[in-house]
Amino acid sequence: MSRVVKDMPEKGQTILRLSNISKHFGAVSALTDIELEVKAGEVVALVGDNGAGKSTLIKVLAGVHQPSSGTIEFCGQNVTLDSPGKALELGIATVFQDLALCENLDVVANLFLGHELSPWGLDEVAMEVRAWTLLRELAARIPSVREPIASLSGGQRQTVAIARSLLLDPKIIMLDEPTAALGVAQTAEVLNLIERVRERGLGVIIISHNMEDVRAVADRIVVLRLGRNNGVFTPDSSNQDLVAAITGATENAVSRRLDRKTGATHETSGRPA
Repeated sequence: MSRVVKDMPEKGQTILRLSNISKHFGAVSALTDIELEVKAGEVVALVGDNGAGKSTLIKVLAGVHQPSSGTIEFCGQNVTLDSPGKALELGIATVFQDLALCENLDVVANLFLGHELSPWGLDEVAMEVRAWTLLRELAARIPSVREPIASLSGGQRQTVAIARSLLLDPKIIMLDEPTAALGVAQTAEVLNLIERVRERGLGVIIISHNMEDVRAVADRIVVLRLGRNNGVFTPDSSNQDLVAAITGATENAVSRRLDRKTGATHETSGRPA
């Protein structure tokens, strides 16, 4: 039985631990015996090729899918995430790639959508003050909280989506491709925001195909391949090691491909490899 955990874990304390999580859709095995651990004040990058199981795992943690087997431990308690509402109540917030923002509404309305203060008579002043306070804490570059979402850049929209998830005081935030289709300046803005979230003591799970972004903010890189764990790496790990784990190729094969791509050569026994 799930029970809400109210106390914020100390930095470095394990918030989330998955053990032998599997998910089957009929005869198809999307996840098999997944192990994952996330600590307070830590950014964990979840990487892998298309079909590796990243999105399925995020949906399991968001309460969209229920695992076929395995256990989920949250702040030392075994929990059941049987709905998105239960995941949010427990302290797991998810920002999906589509952001789910209403473009015709302003920043304040989007931040509090579904969680308005005094819903029978909206306290617009209190919501605006809370919005500004939160955005300042995150050093967000939003011109005005009364600006409609339609007029904001991609990076600013991502900021609003992340800020909205923080209103419910979560312990873990999951970000699905937060820098996809963003320019250089907007990407830097979102990566800085992720670091601010980490500084608040939250655990962060980020899915990304951009290894430069992953290396910039991640403390650990967890690789999934064909629905299984296929290695845990640090940001200092070599490209060869990461690509080999993601694709399943040998390190030598990956090294030769990278050398051909860059025009470099290396020798073995006096002959080109």
